[in-house]
Amino acid sequence: MRTYMKAAAAVMMLLVVLFPLASQGQRETEEVTTVRFLNFSAAGGNEPHLEAVRDAFEADHPDIRVSLETIGYDDYFTQLQTRIAGGQAPDAFELNFENFAAYANRGQLKDLTGMLDSAAVNLDDLNPQAMEAFSLNNRQYGLPASFSTVVMFYNKELFDQAGVSYPADDWSWDEAHEAAAAVRDLGDRIFGLFQPIHFHEFFKVVQQYGGGLLNESGSEFTVDRSENIKALEVMVSRIQDTNVMPSSRQLSGMGDWDLFISGRLGMLVTGIWAFPAFTEDADFDWDIVVEPKAEQRATHFFANGLSIHRDSRTADAAFAWLSYLSASETAGQIRLDAGWELPASSHEGIVAAYASRTPPENREAVFTSLDYLVTPPVITEFSRMQDIITMHLQAAADGSVSPAEALRRAQQELEAQITL
Repeated sequence: MRTYMKAAAAVMMLLVVLFPLASQGQRETEEVTTVRFLNFSAAGGNEPHLEAVRDAFEADHPDIRVSLETIGYDDYFTQLQTRIAGGQAPDAFELNFENFAAYANRGQLKDLTGMLDSAAVNLDDLNPQAMEAFSLNNRQYGLPASFSTVVMFYNKELFDQAGVSYPADDWSWDEAHEAAAAVRDLGDRIFGLFQPIHFHEFFKVVQQYGGGLLNESGSEFTVDRSENIKALEVMVSRIQDTNVMPSSRQLSGMGDWDLFISGRLGMLVTGIWAFPAFTEDADFDWDIVVEPKAEQRATHFFANGLSIHRDSRTADAAFAWLSYLSASETAGQIRLDAGWELPASSHEGIVAAYASRTPPENREAVFTSLDYLVTPPVITEFSRMQDIITMHLQAAADGSVSPAEALRRAQQELEAQITL
């Protein structure tokens, strides 16, 4: 009996020791907040870099865990809207500038204005234009993660072979076309210039010619205005008249980047996100300049932002994560090391580090192009507008209709389907 009592006492003592420890472990587990974050910009090879930012954040915030999910851009917005509609929205997610207004106008985003002062990082370092891109009616509904622009890349070796001077930051499109013709003369499989004929190029090029897709008040479509027709005529003539730009048949399924990397393209208008690929894969000297001008100069402004769903139960933790991803020097440095777009932070050290990297030698052209940024018209039905215009641009590029007729049809369809 005495032996049994001793054993029972020992068990009780063990329980006294273990239960507090178990309770403490349970409390610690409950104190860790998990933030579900959905994104698209890490797709295509940047997932490890996003994970590195997450790991650094969690080391500084042991009470927060970030669950990352990356979906390719082509499927991203369909997946995101399906989840929101089904009550399965992530706590935080990435939005590009073009789609931001639609989500904000539908009331799907949390107003971050009152949270800005609580950020553990300095949001004052964020690029002002990138910050403004994710505000609506003087309220902040997102933080910028990155931004980028489009420049003109050129193959130095093809220019040397053609005996023409390298492009300059102050070139006009007329000068670019003359050089493109000289490069085209190098051979049947060599082309002088490639500028995609799709919505994202068209909205910018029309502004180079003094046009635009909407009137000044944003109350009417003006897709078929004369300046826009002139812009599209110039773009299409490169394929159908001078053939300095390859047709879809001549490309035979090859992409514009692949054509440039293969050494068969003199000039390419594309984004600065091409730097890593061209640095690694192109075995010739290349550089960049600011995109040429027509009547005036206009360059792209692309931005990706970070928002919180209005119904998130982890909004404070989500904001801590988003502000770190947006504005911390650690996140900015990881982006720079990876060549993963331009960090939204304009911190002096980050800007200096970016500017000092080569290639390209003329990296200053990136900053010069920022002086001429233009943005697409942002409307609630942005995706539908983009699809309609792209379809008719493609018809003009293929030569099945004239540029004027393509834009006339686009105008009619937009007016019939979208109310501004």
